[in-house]
Amino acid sequence: MTALTLNLNSVIKLTREQFYQLCEENPDLKLERNAQGELIIMRPTGGETGKSNSTINAQIWFWNDQNQLGEVFDSSTGFTLPSGADRSPDVSWVEKSRWDALTKEQKEKFIPLCPDFVIEILSPNDSLKKTQKKMQEYIENGCRLGWLINRKKQEVEIYRPGQDVEILEFPQTISGESILPGFVLNIQRIW
Repeated sequence: MTALTLNLNSVIKLTREQFYQLCEENPDLKLERNAQGELIIMRPTGGETGKSNSTINAQIWFWNDQNQLGEVFDSSTGFTLPSGADRSPDVSWVEKSRWDALTKEQKEKFIPLCPDFVIEILSPNDSLKKTQKKMQEYIENGCRLGWLINRKKQEVEIYRPGQDVEILEFPQTISGESILPGFVLNIQRIW
């Protein structure tokens, strides 16, 4: 089992600040919260998933460092989505003007917006259906491009607003399209 979902709503409904404080006081736990207020306790990933995550994050970071179009975040970064859910994508990117519009305090806590671009890497124990639902949640909250990478099947599901999910089988590269102009992920290193 990769995640445990706790419904505490009949006992307590955590405010945004209380949830943030709970995460601060329990740094060894990776916590998310869905739009219904349920807590999701995530377990650490295995070595291959962590290595893939780092490889992808590095490629996006280098592209962004050269282009200076936004900010790149790792899987430890919390985002409070417009729906009220608190999520931590494996890799995420926020366009520069949106990041610059945030206050210093907003930048220090969970970022109060949905990233423009997200990647989730399916771990061996992750539920595909739950991860697909999470990807749809990102799109419904304003994400402009999302990739769900399934290393086991060597597939990438591409999520875009207002479009059906596109599935790429055994891709060698993936384009960042107009969201990450000029970025091409070398996915061969992930398989």
